Amino acid sequence: MAFLAKYVRKQLPMTRVLLALLPIALSSITFFGWRVLLLLVVVNAAAFAAEYAFTRRWKQPASAAVFVSGSLFALSLPPLLPVWMAVVGIVFGIVFGKMVFGGFGKNIFNPALTGRAFIYVSFGRHMTGEWYQPVDGALGGPGAYAADAVTQATPCMMLKTGEAVPMLHLLLGNTSGVIGGTSAILVLLGGLYLVWKKAANHRIVVGCLGGYLVTQTILWAAGFAGVARPLHALLAGSVLFGIFFYATDPVSGPTTQQGRWIYGVFIGMMSSLITVFSAWPEGTMFAILLANMFAPIMDHAIKAIQAKKK
Repeated sequence: MAFLAKYVRKQLPMTRVLLALLPIALSSITFFGWRVLLLLVVVNAAAFAAEYAFTRRWKQPASAAVFVSGSLFALSLPPLLPVWMAVVGIVFGIVFGKMVFGGFGKNIFNPALTGRAFIYVSFGRHMTGEWYQPVDGALGGPGAYAADAVTQATPCMMLKTGEAVPMLHLLLGNTSGVIGGTSAILVLLGGLYLVWKKAANHRIVVGCLGGYLVTQTILWAAGFAGVARPLHALLAGSVLFGIFFYATDPVSGPTTQQGRWIYGVFIGMMSSLITVFSAWPEGTMFAILLANMFAPIMDHAIKAIQAKKK
């Protein structure tokens, strides 16, 4: 019983992440159709199977975190990505981003982003060149299986080329983009819920937001090409989604308080710089993976400095 109670307490933050994702998932069905639900179910089933293949040999239960990884991964995909590609991505993320390090609580990189990065570079056309407008009609997505109105760009791409995007569309989410990253309001509400429940560390969130807005403002004021207005850039694409739901992963992030501030600022700055100066439409995913890489070294250095002062 003591082990069960400890296990439930350990999984509680993951349950809260799933609750925060629920309104985002429901809205994505409203925008893009029932195919979103199919992707969520299939991806989570594949994620659980990939983890269970390891945990059953170790005589350990699968963690609730696997469903967080599966849901975050599915919500980071284009609405009409082939299902088999999504399965390949999440299996790669769980196996090579998590289980090879020893399983839950031991991984260096965020599993969902590991899988997304893998299919991002493997199936670039599907991940960056095929976008769809939300479903039209009185019922919207609930009245259709999938969206079929093709668009060539997401709001992030449009802003990068100097096109105007209505702020209301960015806030509500009735625009093209990844499944779960179009509605800035829902992402913000879900993220603030996680901070309130302490499932997400506020230092990382504030550091990310500050680092991103300051860097974006400097680049925009300096007149660099392809730099959107800071607030528009923050609300477009998956920047907010990445900050609240990926960057705050307690396993792949730092454990020291000072490290969390540095980690957050680094992600925010790099997200802006990669978006502006690379060919990719946005750089939040790569910024977080880079930060994951340096988090253990950062903690080690900070603890060494603190020990030396004592």
